[in-house]
Order: sequence, then structure tokens, then C-alpha cells
Amino acid sequence: MVTAKHYIQAARLRTLPLSVSGIIVGSGIAALENKFNLLVFLLAILTTIGFQVLSNFANDYGDGMKGTDDERVGEQRLIAAGLITPKQMKNAMISTSIITLLLALTLIYIAFGSENFIKSLVFFFLGIASIVAAIKYTVGESAYGYSGLGDVFVFLFFGLLSVLGSYYLYTHSLTNWNILLPAAAFGMLSTAVLNLNNMRDQIQDKKAEKNTLVVKLGSQKSKAYHFSLIIGALVLLIFYRSTLTTFSYKDWLFLVAFIPLVLNLKVVAKNIIFSELDKELKKVALATFLCAVLFSLGHFL
Repeated sequence: MVTAKHYIQAARLRTLPLSVSGIIVGSGIAALENKFNLLVFLLAILTTIGFQVLSNFANDYGDGMKGTDDERVGEQRLIAAGLITPKQMKNAMISTSIITLLLALTLIYIAFGSENFIKSLVFFFLGIASIVAAIKYTVGESAYGYSGLGDVFVFLFFGLLSVLGSYYLYTHSLTNWNILLPAAAFGMLSTAVLNLNNMRDQIQDKKAEKNTLVVKLGSQKSKAYHFSLIIGALVLLIFYRSTLTTFSYKDWLFLVAFIPLVLNLKVVAKNIIFSELDKELKKVALATFLCAVLFSLGHFL
């Protein structure tokens, strides 16, 4: 019998802090310009969590139907384990899509009101695109997660769209193009989490013909790619901070979060048994979330 516990397990709560990192960063930058709005922030967080849960449900469904999860390492997948039927998961995806879309519409109305129809329409279509992207990652014959494009999706949606979009909800403008630096940085850190996941699963993914970027690149090039993502993010954040007119210790608090990230690079460099990377996923995801919090805290203080 399917219980609420099974759906919570399928929602994969450990992925949620990473999903809201970009919202925290965009909100922090808006706060620096005295444009922060608590209600917009809360609705943006809830909407993003909705998209992430939908993505996790769809991932469980898509991989479960394709047999990719039959020999899975790491968190248990519910369809593959026979704990949730495909029909039940599909219904959960539909319900989550509706709830998330309602949250998105409320967010858009609170942010723009009724007088900014064009801006509201643009964000409405971005919400629809996010729902489609979350589902199409592993679901269907043309699932882009099976052709090595998952990294592009994560970079765009968890980095650029998350940071720039949340910032725009507060300010209604994008005149400060320096924001592209932290947006790209957090897109890279989020992509590093996906890359770790794919390095862990590369043997099973290759058998299931899930051609992730790791499967295409191979282990050694994937390690070099992982290094470039984390070190590149560090460089971008340092460069962004150096463009600010104020210099204080609070502006550099985010560097603390790179301690576990650098330690992760050491583990990845020495890794031979791919399944051992599973515990690194949580480390990098939480370090990215911590980096977002410390980065934004410097703007609020």
C-alpha cells in the first residue's frame, strides 16, 4: 500500500536545498539594492521546490519505465522498487504540476501586479517551460537526460534562470549585468552535483543506454570537467566580489563553503570505485547551499 512516506521518499528531500540556492542568491543581490520582498521570496522558494519535486517524480518515473534504476546505487527509486506504480507516480506528477503552476501564478501576480501584463506573460511561459523541462529530463523517447544535455538544463535553470529570474521578480529590471557572474557560478556548482551523480551511475547508465555527459566523456575527462566547474565557480564569485565598492569580511564569508568543495575535488581525483561518490553528492549539494546562504548574507548584513 502506497503511503505519504513513499511519496516523500520519491520527492528526495535532500535535493531541495540545492534547488533553492539560486533563489537565495538572486534575493540577496536584490536586498543589496533595497528591493527585497519577503512574500515574493517565500513564494519563489515554494515554487522552486515544486519544480524540483516534480523533476524528482518525473526522474523516478522516466528511469523506472526505462529500466535504468534496476541496478541503482544510492537512494532507492520507488517505481523500480515496486513501491509506487507508474500510474500512481504519473498522478503525483500531474498534481504537483498543478500546485506548482498555481504557486507560480500567485508569485507572478504578487511580483508584477495586474499592470505588467507582458512581464507576467513572460514569466508564465517560463513556468510552463520549467514544468516541461522537469518532465522531459527522463520521460519519453526524446528525454534529453539520455543524450547528455542534462548539464545544460541544470546550468540554465538552476543557475541563470534561478538567479536572474528571482532578481528580476524584485527589481523588474536587469541593468546590472555583473549578476551574470554569480548566476553562472551557481549554475556551475549545481552542474557539479549532477556530474557527481552521473559519475557514480556511469556503469549502470551505460548499460541502460543513458548517454549522460559522463558516459560520453569517460571517467578521466569527467573528473577534469568536475574540477573546472568548481574552480570556475570560485573564480567567478571572487571576480564578482572584487567589482563591489565595499570591502568587508562579510563579503567573503562564502569562501568558507569552498572548504568542503575543495576536499571533494581531492576525493574525486583519487576515486576508482564509482559507488563511493554517493556520499559526496550530499557534501557538494549542501556546500553549494551554504555558499548561497553565506554569499547572500553578505548582502543582507
